Amino acid sequence: MSANYDVVIVGGGIAGLSLASALAGKCSVALVEAEQTLAYHTSARSARQLIPSYGPLAVQELTLRTLELIAAQDADRPEPVLSPRSFMLIGDDAAVREQASGHMRPITHAEALELCPVLLPDSFSAAGLDTGSFACNAPLLLEDHRRLAEAGGVDIITGARVHSAQRLGSGWELGAGQEGFQAAVVVNAAGAWADELAVLSGVEKVQLQPYRRTAAIVDVGRPLPESSPMVAAADDSFYFRRDGEQVLISPSEHEPSGPEDAQPHPGDIEALIARLNALTTLGIRGVRQAWTGLRTEAADGAPVVGFDAEAPGFFWLAGQGGYGFQTSSGIAELAAGLILAGQGSAAAAAAGPVSRTAEALAATRWSIRR
Repeated sequence: MSANYDVVIVGGGIAGLSLASALAGKCSVALVEAEQTLAYHTSARSARQLIPSYGPLAVQELTLRTLELIAAQDADRPEPVLSPRSFMLIGDDAAVREQASGHMRPITHAEALELCPVLLPDSFSAAGLDTGSFACNAPLLLEDHRRLAEAGGVDIITGARVHSAQRLGSGWELGAGQEGFQAAVVVNAAGAWADELAVLSGVEKVQLQPYRRTAAIVDVGRPLPESSPMVAAADDSFYFRRDGEQVLISPSEHEPSGPEDAQPHPGDIEALIARLNALTTLGIRGVRQAWTGLRTEAADGAPVVGFDAEAPGFFWLAGQGGYGFQTSSGIAELAAGLILAGQGSAAAAAAGPVSRTAEALAATRWSIRR
């Protein structure tokens, strides 16, 4: 016998968990996750930096709203999710100018070297700085969403991979693990598996593509100062930032992948270490740990958020690319408003007025059109 809910969210990463906490107490919700633990894949492999100057305009707007929402909640947390950490872009003049946005200001070569003294002077000629960027305690944010969701009555079921999904009358019936579910709304927050879930549900794919992104924590001979910004190449070939006495590094690769438990390719981290040792005085001397996550994107780079136009009750919450954490609260606020408005007058009233995020982004893809 199937359990009945207003909404079933498929996927227990940052997208699904943040929506679950936004819907908690406003309607009946179940969240099902294929893995035995929540946030096992990409959400556990984040760079943990929220950067308002990073991404397309819609992503930047969602990032600003996410920062507002998390900062407001931080006021009541014993330990904050956010802590200031600037973001610095380096490269040649043309590359920095092309990548910089309105949230980033140009700085001089001397200022960049003062902010990050491990850079060799001839390794770049131009720099931009985003001082509105923040480090994000990703595990704390994920746990807070889980706690708020469960406190609001959300049922979270792990180890429950969806194996069947069909439109049934005015709602949906799902089989996940050993459980059955019926719901008016199914939310596809399955990350790299989002198109696969659509096919299983008889819904047309939106052509989402996962891309690899590898990172590592390395030991260094010269630790970065505590105030050092996160540093990224304007040609998107690497980034690095302080991680305690170690340094997090990434080759920023954008290599297509299938949906999988991605692992680093042999030699990728070693090649990056050789390059960074030639561009900096970090003196990288060993790898503590390395991992690879999947950033899933639509062709236009915009998040895919909204009801499918041809499959009533099927809601897309996918394609956040590398912007999952930095857009999570803004997207969850928007998605919850759309879902609750579609649930009837009582739920719509609980949702409150349409958020300014939704109004600002109304021209983007919040209703999935073919």
